[in-house]
Amino acid sequence: MNENNPQRRRSSYDEEMRREYLIQKQKRIAHVRRLRVLFCCLAVVIIGVIIFAVAVALRSGGKADKPNTSSRPGSASSDKKNSEPQKETATTVQNTTETSAPSAQSKDLIAQADRLAASYDYDAAMDLLKGSSDYASNQTLQKKVTEYQATKDTCVPYPIDQITHVFYHTLVKDPSRAFDSDSDSGGYNQVMTTIDEFNKITQAMYEKGFVLVHLDDIAKVNEQGVMVAQDIMLPPGKKPFVLSQDDVSYYHYMDGDGMASKLVIDENGDVKTEYVETDGSVTVGDFDMVPLIDRFVEQHPDFSYRGAKGTIALTGYNGVLGYRTDGVYRDINDPNLDPDQIEFLNAHPDFNWDQEVAQATAVATAMKENGWQFASHTWGHINVGERSLETLMADTEKWLTYVSPIVGECDKIIFAFGADITGVDDYTGQPKFDYLKSQGFDYYCNVDSSQYWVQLRDSYLRMGRRNLDGYRMYYNPELLSDLFDASAVFDPSRPTPVPPMG
Repeated sequence: MNENNPQRRRSSYDEEMRREYLIQKQKRIAHVRRLRVLFCCLAVVIIGVIIFAVAVALRSGGKADKPNTSSRPGSASSDKKNSEPQKETATTVQNTTETSAPSAQSKDLIAQADRLAASYDYDAAMDLLKGSSDYASNQTLQKKVTEYQATKDTCVPYPIDQITHVFYHTLVKDPSRAFDSDSDSGGYNQVMTTIDEFNKITQAMYEKGFVLVHLDDIAKVNEQGVMVAQDIMLPPGKKPFVLSQDDVSYYHYMDGDGMASKLVIDENGDVKTEYVETDGSVTVGDFDMVPLIDRFVEQHPDFSYRGAKGTIALTGYNGVLGYRTDGVYRDINDPNLDPDQIEFLNAHPDFNWDQEVAQATAVATAMKENGWQFASHTWGHINVGERSLETLMADTEKWLTYVSPIVGECDKIIFAFGADITGVDDYTGQPKFDYLKSQGFDYYCNVDSSQYWVQLRDSYLRMGRRNLDGYRMYYNPELLSDLFDASAVFDPSRPTPVPPMG
């Protein structure tokens, strides 16, 4: 057939166009396939990035307070991680939570528990931690409980007949004013202790392992009304002792003699003392036993057995704690007022007896909440061994009327003058004891130079006390050697010789 035939040329052209169409179609299909593959790869990368970010977030959430050192190059755990399959994310989060640092809430709880344990109340410390909502999963709290239990297991009961009881009178802040050779300075030199001496004695006793306890830590009246011994559980090397202070009334005759004038509550709610300077200005600070012991126990909680401080023995005839709370102060014309009381009222024409009682009560309440207890020292500072039963009864009625409402119910009596209602024999058949017992007194203390003297009976606990004052340190330092070295404590500002008693 002729190649130039138009029919044939048209057919050849159509065939060419068809082939070209098929080639272009295949190219478009291939291009679409490449785009699909590209989009799939991109989607895989994006999903991988998201998964990685989530995993990092979970890891960092469990280890916010503790850097992960296990993945550092060259570490054994890093090599192991690179050669083993990755653990599930949930397991990793759980493990990092268990080993993370304690939370702020746990730290605060542990601090409270540590203070309880330091004061030998291990059960309270363990109960506090066990009461936490996350205790079952918190290994830090569980470890602390194990530590407290281990320390508690070392404790042993201390023999109550080997517990000593020491006491002071009002402390001297300024020896130059107290020991100024006037009519009262000799007595101050005998029975007072300076703040410097007191602080040295406290530190020395702390270093020897002494620990404050209360009389009712030694023995307590049970539900049947019987006085029974208590177990004071302390670690080996610790020794309990009782502390008391007499005449915390800040009598009128002490004004201007270099001692505190009253106990007060400061702006922080702490019990402090007021001190009247020589120019008449008033300074608030730690100028007597109560605030000094409070501060020492704050710094050394192991000096106190379960929060115990001391026992404050109060008379009532000049009021209590520096407040003029005796009933006679209500009326300047009361015939029972003595010259010092009359002088005080004349100097304070705006005196308000109800306000004095309210302020004294507030101080006493704050002291009790902070571990202090109170005792009668008899209302009129009488010698119970020399006075009649009738006099004792009248005196006790005044104490119960004017002092007890301020300090609360009181079951302790610390006899004035170091006296007692009988000798070393027990109180059986003693009318004075029977009366005092009927008025609620279960604990009785005299003064004795022995290292310890304890008499426990079904109806009372009786204890001898040791005076830590100028007289004892000067004349009988050897009797104090179990507590401190008197030669290292004795204040050189004291005039010597210290006047003898009698």
